[in-house]
Parts: sequence; C-alpha cells; structure tokens
Amino acid sequence: MSVAAPPPVSFSPWRRLARDIVTERTAAAPLPPGPTGFSWARTRDFARDPLPLLLDAYRRYGPVFSMRILHASGVFMLGPEANHYITVSHADNFRWRDGSMGDLMPLLGDGMLTIDGDYHRRARRIVLPAFHRDRLLAAVDTMTAETERAIAAWRTGEEVDLYHWARALALRIAMRALFGFDPDRVAGDFELAEEFERALSYYGKAYAIQILRGPASPWRRMHRSRALLDGVIYAEIAARRRSGRRGEDILSLLMEATDDDGSGFTDRELRDQVMTLLFAGHDTTTSTLSFLLYELARHPDVLGRLLDEQGRILGDRPPTGAQLMGGLPELEMALDETLRLYPAAWVGPRRAVETFEFAGHVVPGGMPVHYCSWASHRLPEVFPEPDEFRPSRFAPDAKVALPKGAYVPFGGGSRTCIGMRFGQLEIRTIATLILRRFRLVLRPGYRMEIRQMPTLSPRDGLPMTVTARAAAPPPAARA
Repeated sequence: MSVAAPPPVSFSPWRRLARDIVTERTAAAPLPPGPTGFSWARTRDFARDPLPLLLDAYRRYGPVFSMRILHASGVFMLGPEANHYITVSHADNFRWRDGSMGDLMPLLGDGMLTIDGDYHRRARRIVLPAFHRDRLLAAVDTMTAETERAIAAWRTGEEVDLYHWARALALRIAMRALFGFDPDRVAGDFELAEEFERALSYYGKAYAIQILRGPASPWRRMHRSRALLDGVIYAEIAARRRSGRRGEDILSLLMEATDDDGSGFTDRELRDQVMTLLFAGHDTTTSTLSFLLYELARHPDVLGRLLDEQGRILGDRPPTGAQLMGGLPELEMALDETLRLYPAAWVGPRRAVETFEFAGHVVPGGMPVHYCSWASHRLPEVFPEPDEFRPSRFAPDAKVALPKGAYVPFGGGSRTCIGMRFGQLEIRTIATLILRRFRLVLRPGYRMEIRQMPTLSPRDGLPMTVTARAAAPPPAARA
C-alpha cells in the first residue's frame, strides 16, 4: 500500500510568523513559565549565542520553560528525561515538518529532515540499507584518496583555515560517495561543488536577510543555484534509468532500493533524499572535524594519547576500514567528547500535535517545542565540569552508565541521523590521516566564536599553522 506524500507548505515568512502568533494567543492552556515578554536584546543575544540564555532559563525554571524570541514564544525542554521524551517515548506527538526544520525545504525538499509519520518511516526503510556496514567500508577508499589529495598541498609553516579547508574536502567526498560525481566536473558553465556551496550560503545569512524576496535577494540566488543543481541531478537520474548503469554511490543504491511492498523512490524523492544527505553529511562532518582538531590543539595530553595509539595499532601502515570503524578507542572517546561539547545538530525543533504534560507543566498542542542537545550536554549534574574537554567521560563503562537521553548529538529513536556512522567514519579517516603526518597549531591569541545556523560551526573559520609531525608543537594557551 503506497504512502501519500506530505502536503505542500507555504514558504511565506509572513504566514509562518502570523501562524506562530495566532497559535500562542489561542493556546488551550497557559504556557510553562519563562521569559515571554518581548525583548530585542534577548532576540539579538539568542541569535548570537543562545547557550547562556538556555542554561540560565534552565537554572531558573527547570527542565521545561517558555522563551519569546522576536515575535512569539516557544517551549524548550532540556535534560536527559526531556530528550528521551521528545525523541523516543512520545516521539509521535511531535512533528518536524511544522517546526523550523521546514526552513530547509526550499533547498532540500521532502528529505529525511523535513518529513514525518508513515512517509518518513517508509523513506527510512528504503534508505537504511545504503548505510550498511559493508557499504560504509567501501567508502573508505574514497575518503582516503580525497584526504590524501587535500593534504598533499600543505607545507610546513603555512597557515590553513581548517574549517573552510574541511568544507571543501567533505563536499568532494560527499559528491563522490553520494552521487558518484566527479567534484571537478563542470556542468555547462558552473562547478557542482561551488554551486552547492552557493546554495547553502543562504542559510548562513541573518534571518532578517533570509526573509527578503527581491530579485537580488539571497532567496532568489539560492533558488537559481537549486535550479542548476536540479538540472544536473535529474539528468543523471534519467540517464541511469535509461542505461541501467549503476555504481557504488548512494544514488545508485537508492535507485534500486524498494520498500516491503516493492515500491521505490520517484525521481523527485531520489533528488530530495540525496540532497538532504549531501547537506547533512557536508555540514556536520565539516564542523565536527574542525572542533575535534581545535580541541586536540588545545589539549596536548589528549593528542599524545591519540598519537601513541596510532603508533601501537597502525604503526607505519595506513588505517583499514575496520580499524577506523572502532579499532582506535582513544580517537573514539575524543570524537564522542567533541560531539558532546559541539553537537552539530544542536537543536531539535518540533511542533506538538496534542497538549501534553511534562515535569509538572502543561504544554499546549500546536506550540513549537525544542529540545537542545547543546544545552543538555552542558548540564553539570549530568556531565561534571561540563565545559572541560574530557574524553574519559566516554570510556566504555562511563558511557554505558549515562542516563537515557543524556547524550543525543544525533537525535534519538526513529529520528536518529541515518548518516551518523558515515559521518563518524569520515571524521575518523580524515583526522587519522592528518595526525599521522602533521601537527596543527592554533594561531596565537585565537578565540573561537560559535555560529549556530544552521549547524554549529566556527563563526570566523579556524586558522591553524601546519607543522611536520616530527616537530613538536608548542603548548597552546587555552582560549
């Protein structure tokens, strides 16, 4: 039995703003307590750095509270119990499509991030086999080849913006692994990777800029880039359907995959799912790799343990896929701790379907409800000294002892990021190959600021100086 596609939604920012205002004013019950008065300062501070505001509200009001940002209030739920409630035990009472994830639909369409219910479950069943362990291991060669190509140009003493370098690398890997495209391929008069970056840049603009719709607006430029990308993607799908040609890339696998009833993806569904995977894998991998190498540069003791591990386990041999999938425990713990401090998918925006009660407070149906892994991972009662980079928190025994919902860098339940293992494998591969040959030293006096739209990332890049591995880096002053 086929599953109906989700209905279209309005992309008018004014209609969405009006809906939020009406929903709040007609709510069937009072909102949970919190700072709900209009405040330009709070709106500005939330856009710049929401973490202090969320943690302060948690201390004042508890695990569920309301907060007005600009035009209307939303409900935030923090802590392990809240995360588990939204993502697992009561997940069916929360929709993604009606939350702010819908802002991604103009570019991504109806991919895994923006659909719900039976349509999401069907899509997940079809996509999941493409991320089987054997498929992931087959991608290691692509990851390794592209990383080696990218670091071959490094020279000792030069400064590299690690964040932007990683963006270019991750996009090349994604183009090859997801589409089977040559990243250097020129389609007509544009390059695919550059056009995708141009489209994504829309989401890095301030919200006041995103809502503009004029001929020269970022909105129009994003749609022009989407049209160019869609032309190439649909042409590739059509060519493969005609010829029967397939490869090891995700697009090929999804073209052959079917649900239990034998139904597969339409051309539009293929386009939307692969574009979503491209977006998610590109952005989250780039940010997490950058944060990992930033913290290793600031913590030479942790870096030393990783290098000792490489020497013991890898020696002079290149890492195998099996080793990268879990055979380097020090690297694994450092990656887990990086994702605790900087979960790329830092907020889980939903909208409640029905009125519910949590922690003694009623939340009206229809209200925006958000869990926030970034804030929940910084609660001292769950992670003592939460701002410290301490990979030992994720030693096997300690990790097993964490409460349900305490650690949710990739969401939870049926909405756990389907590309999670692919992204982690990519980060391990790139980090391992870099650390085998180089040291990365932070620019003196550098202080990282975080940008959180659409994913956490360094606001102004990550300047690091390349040194050969034989040359010990000077201790980095903690920023």
